[in-house]
Amino acid sequence: MTGRVEDLLRECAPQVLGALVRRHGQFDLCEDAVQEALLAAARQWPSEGVPDNPHGWLVAVGHRRVIDAVRSERASRAREERLALLEPPPAQAPDTDDTLTLLGLCCHPALSPPSRIALTLRAVGGLTTAEIAGAFLVPEATMAQRISRAKKTLRGREFDTPGDVSHVLYLMFNEGYTASGGDELARVDLSTEAIRLTRMLPPTPETTGLLALMLLTDARRPARTDAAGDLVPLAEQDRALWDAAKIAEGTALVERAIAAGPLGPYQLQAAIAALHAEPGETDWRQIVGLYELLDRIAPSPVVTLNRAVALAELRGPDAGLDLLRDLDLPGHRLPAVRAHLHERAGRREQAEADYRLAAGLTRSLPERRYLERRAKHTREWR
Repeated sequence: MTGRVEDLLRECAPQVLGALVRRHGQFDLCEDAVQEALLAAARQWPSEGVPDNPHGWLVAVGHRRVIDAVRSERASRAREERLALLEPPPAQAPDTDDTLTLLGLCCHPALSPPSRIALTLRAVGGLTTAEIAGAFLVPEATMAQRISRAKKTLRGREFDTPGDVSHVLYLMFNEGYTASGGDELARVDLSTEAIRLTRMLPPTPETTGLLALMLLTDARRPARTDAAGDLVPLAEQDRALWDAAKIAEGTALVERAIAAGPLGPYQLQAAIAALHAEPGETDWRQIVGLYELLDRIAPSPVVTLNRAVALAELRGPDAGLDLLRDLDLPGHRLPAVRAHLHERAGRREQAEADYRLAAGLTRSLPERRYLERRAKHTREWR
């Protein structure tokens, strides 16, 4: 399958699934039908050419697969006739993007927050069950059951009560920007899709802030790894590699979002990202002030962790460590930050221990390599 066809199918898949679920209301049945339609396209398009309306072609094929499945299950004649009447001529299938509609269903309030994220990553992000299980740090069989239960919960649900789409897109972007596991630091396709979907959200101060945050963060991606694929921390990145167009757009969006209404967590995070993107010396005093405000509006262990890093830049590493003293945050990020601050304070033995602890907790190979290098460096300089 050519790269162009593969990219087109990946782009169309969530749109087609959204269209079929909107029409038939059976998530699991429609998902199977979409997979069959994509398989048919993968076989035919490279040799016969991509149709003029690929989205409509896939919707029509998927629709026929749904009808075939209903017939095979001996559905009532009345339901079969109703489905047949709904079938659009392939050439006239509406070439619209139902991805956001599908996303709204995946974020349905009837689902638990972890299930919303998992189903979104599966249906909209295109991740496999194994990849999602890795992101959640659970066995693949457990994740398969979770996704299956989520699809059963959505059976017959309408699209009129979407859940917190912004939060799910935020988490999707974060997983794309820094993958929780694997050989690569980032999943560019996932973060790119999160940005695309966020552009489709109704413009409010917070959704505008979320888009700005994504753009300003993603602008740094070209400088985050070196030629060997190893992690390059923010302070050591070559800013000439940052995407100037994304920074310009993101900065303009931040200004618009802050001027439009009361401050929310995405606007504040975007403002912090914009300060990091400014040329010259970083204004850590202003960044600390924004983190303090964010900690009052939307407190969380991650906010406290980031606030500690900024505070250490302003007042020294011990000020940051004092803030982290009672913090409870699972995973590798807390010991990694502690290690960095202990190293800056000259406590190299403690830094090495925390670096090694963090390296043992991360499932990301680039992050593990970086943390192990830091541990080795602190040991050599003791």
